[in-house]
Amino acid sequence: MSIMDDLMEGRIKLYEIERHVPVDEAVRIRREFIERTCGVKLEHVSNYSIDMERASRRNIENPIGVVQIPLGVAGPLRVRGEHADGEYYVPLATSEGALVASVNRGCSVITRAGGATVRVTGDSMTRAPVIRTGSVVEALQLREWIYENMDALREEAESTTRHGKLVKIDPIIVAGSYVYPRFVYTTGDSMGMNMVTIATERALEFLTRETGAHVIALSGNLCTDKKPAAVNLIEGRGKSITAEITVPGEMVESVLKTTPEAVVEVNTAKNLIGSAAAGSMGFNAHYANIIGAIFLATGQDEAHIVEGSLGVTIAEERKGDLYFAVNLPDVPLATIGGGTGLETASECLDIMGARGGGRVHAFAEIVGGAVLAGELSLMGALAAGHLARAHSELGRG
Repeated sequence: MSIMDDLMEGRIKLYEIERHVPVDEAVRIRREFIERTCGVKLEHVSNYSIDMERASRRNIENPIGVVQIPLGVAGPLRVRGEHADGEYYVPLATSEGALVASVNRGCSVITRAGGATVRVTGDSMTRAPVIRTGSVVEALQLREWIYENMDALREEAESTTRHGKLVKIDPIIVAGSYVYPRFVYTTGDSMGMNMVTIATERALEFLTRETGAHVIALSGNLCTDKKPAAVNLIEGRGKSITAEITVPGEMVESVLKTTPEAVVEVNTAKNLIGSAAAGSMGFNAHYANIIGAIFLATGQDEAHIVEGSLGVTIAEERKGDLYFAVNLPDVPLATIGGGTGLETASECLDIMGARGGGRVHAFAEIVGGAVLAGELSLMGALAAGHLARAHSELGRG
């Protein structure tokens, strides 16, 4: 009997194939099984150049192939950061027509105006468990115990990692008899979610031994991971980034085909008042578009795109010129680990000189500049009334 016969008759599971054959052969058999079972032909899914054996150890289970997303590039983008200082081309993976063209136009304006000033204003990764006590009195006692034993908790947490540092445990929210402490770490060039999860688990083992409190779950959603949350908008998570540019008034008119006053009015009416009316936590036009395209290109955790959509866009008319800024409080990024090691992701990071250790803050500044470019271009198009025309010409072919 063949492995395929065993699969079809239910004697082995899809995840067990690698026990019998090498990874590449397992991928082929699993794909053929899906073709037979679902009545499809996976001609394009089967074509790839990445090392599937490596990917199956780190990035994927039950692999059958790959998907392909068109990859474009915007730039040059002039960035004036503390860690990234120069002109960069930014890889963007997307199937949305007009997006790369829009970001590219923003890059052109920023570069001609002297470059975007970008700073990383915060750097943290969080994990927040939920702990049950017997009463609110005990919950408050546990909160006080955590404050008094920070050094011991830090020692336990940091014993699990060479790169992670426990910065603080704050806020510690008490809700009835439940306690939600938010462990806040720095994680170096790694995005760090797994790192802080393991570290927090070790700290909690110490806490339960010493206090007898019961940990309900390692994540109590105060982290807050992969969901839009006000705590991340306020406290920050991942890399917090601010990027700004002052565009001369004549350049706004000649390139964006509008005026500083018009951009300011659209930003106020749309991004500020409109977002408030909607109850949105993203007071911006489309951060997620640029964050998503960069994340897919560079092997970031795509679920964190929702966090990268948070933030506030600022536009002001200053002596006839346009001051324009984006504030991104929650952008989890990595230049090592996770999906960044996939061959295509590594190449895209190389385009920006952002692969490997010591480069995550430079990468963050480039990302901030790219979001600024995309936001500036779209707000200019809205102010000029050009948005629908751009999508008609570029998005519909």
